[in-house]
Amino acid sequence: MFDTGITGFMLLATSLVMLMTPGLAFFYGGLAGKQNILGIMMQSFVSMGITTIMWFICGYSLCFSGDVATHSDWLFGIIGNCNKVFMNGVTLNTPYSGNAKLPEFVFMAYQMMFAIITPALITGAFMNRVTFKGYLIFLMLWQLLVYYPFVHMIWGGGILAAHGVLDFAGGIVVHATAGFAALASVIYVGKRRNPVHKPNSIPLIALGTGLLWFGWYGFNAGSALNVNAITGLAFLNTDVAASFAAITWLIIEWSLQKKPKFVGLLTGAVAGLATVTPAAGYISLPYAALIGIASGIVCYIAVDFKNRRGWDDALDVWGVHGVGGVLGTICLGIFAAKGINPDGADGLIHGGTNFFIKQVAATAGAAVYAFIFTYIMLAVINKITPVRVADHEEDKGLDEALHGESAYDEGVL
Repeated sequence: MFDTGITGFMLLATSLVMLMTPGLAFFYGGLAGKQNILGIMMQSFVSMGITTIMWFICGYSLCFSGDVATHSDWLFGIIGNCNKVFMNGVTLNTPYSGNAKLPEFVFMAYQMMFAIITPALITGAFMNRVTFKGYLIFLMLWQLLVYYPFVHMIWGGGILAAHGVLDFAGGIVVHATAGFAALASVIYVGKRRNPVHKPNSIPLIALGTGLLWFGWYGFNAGSALNVNAITGLAFLNTDVAASFAAITWLIIEWSLQKKPKFVGLLTGAVAGLATVTPAAGYISLPYAALIGIASGIVCYIAVDFKNRRGWDDALDVWGVHGVGGVLGTICLGIFAAKGINPDGADGLIHGGTNFFIKQVAATAGAAVYAFIFTYIMLAVINKITPVRVADHEEDKGLDEALHGESAYDEGVL
């Protein structure tokens, strides 16, 4: 009944996406100051545990049970129902509704990896300022009230899907929501006491980038949920956009600062990966290259704008993921073509004005909702337990102050 090739490929893609969360931990850990390496890495790794538990209990069901067409979900197509809590009714022989050749268990596992990494993306913005207890509450509430609804609305047969909104692998669902939630958290939590820091390990950043780039092939190509030409197209578009964005960022920074910066090259690659994500399976290869160039330029400008505004987004989550996700979703509304993917839509340059408007409106709505709700949620959490660490804990570094550990043995350095 099931296709072993498709099932095997999706298990591989699931493993690749899982690897992205440790990759993100290394990327953020390398960028962090020496006293806050473990704190920022732990925020990624703990999501692997808590999110998996939540996804098994109710997350998968709230995202992928029911649909707006049959009025079988809750709240007018905003969130799913509880029919599949604890994977109720999903057996070894249950096929995934979107592709009968794939077991639903495998689809559940694949989507779980997206749920794990999305809130972890936010953590780079408020590095070394947030209590671990406050973060754990944030991690759970943000998924329940931000991530799950947008997954259902776009990928689970909810209201945005019913209106023709597309997002191949997470421009809105992952990057726009996480990026603008990051900006809200920065504004709420406030600036670091010592906002100037140097990355503790550029090789660690490079390792993290390599793992993210590698894992992103599963992120985007796997989102085809099949093995065909669209799978290959998404794979290649991912690599091309990342490459063009990395070199574009390198050239801009080299021309402005007179030296080619390795961290800039790596940051540009991540920006390109985030930006092409929503469009990877819906556009032709030349447009992926164009998206990469646009990403390198626009995300660099966004980071510079953030710096001039004084927003202390420590690791540029908003500028890279938030702006990248928005830009990529808008580019999808411009460049998409049914001639490339019949399951997609025609973008603005192919006469799809209505589709373009829907993409812009959905992206703007997601960004605004994620920003406002995140800000309010942090204020509520702060009534329960302090969100921001004490001054002496921040000065000491969260590795020692909160976790009683240090990344390096200073005696051998």
